[in-house]
Amino acid sequence: MGDEEIVLLDEAGAAVGTAPKASSHHRATPYHLAFSCYLVDDAGRVLITQRAHDKPTWPSVWTNSCCGHPAPGETLRGAVLRRLGDELGVRAGAGGFTLLLPEFSYRAEMDNGVTEFERCPVVRVRVAPPEAGTVRPNPVEVAAAEWRTWDECLELAGRPEASPWYRLQVEQLDPLGIPADWPAAPTSLLPPALSW
Repeated sequence: MGDEEIVLLDEAGAAVGTAPKASSHHRATPYHLAFSCYLVDDAGRVLITQRAHDKPTWPSVWTNSCCGHPAPGETLRGAVLRRLGDELGVRAGAGGFTLLLPEFSYRAEMDNGVTEFERCPVVRVRVAPPEAGTVRPNPVEVAAAEWRTWDECLELAGRPEASPWYRLQVEQLDPLGIPADWPAAPTSLLPPALSW
């Protein structure tokens, strides 16, 4: 996790400080800012990834395309673009962004007690060739990456190898229709600590 800083939040989603990412994820992880991204290609498929096997939180689980933590002062789009490059080698254009679930928040605990506790807005990023065909997973972050149909994504959400946040997000995304039709949510619903 390096020297990355996470943004700590109050219950309303306002920033109340920062902390080192590496030392903040434990049995009493503080509420903090994050995001989840779903890459969608021209055929409406979603890129699903398996987290690297030696990650300290939820190793080896299958989940959405990429996740991350906006740095202090970083916009949501800036954070997503940064992590798409770091995790998947994808250089997406800033124009294909859609905010989907600005108020998504969750708390989940691993078997060893390590907890994730995040306000985690969810976005879709549309990618077309050549970006969709040039996914290059960083093995430090991602063990595998596969393009799947939405029906396959729904099936994964019912399996134990799916991440807890993925299962919760898919439950909220499914009523919105197929990935290509997911509607944009108002950016005004983002937490006060995060700009679009």
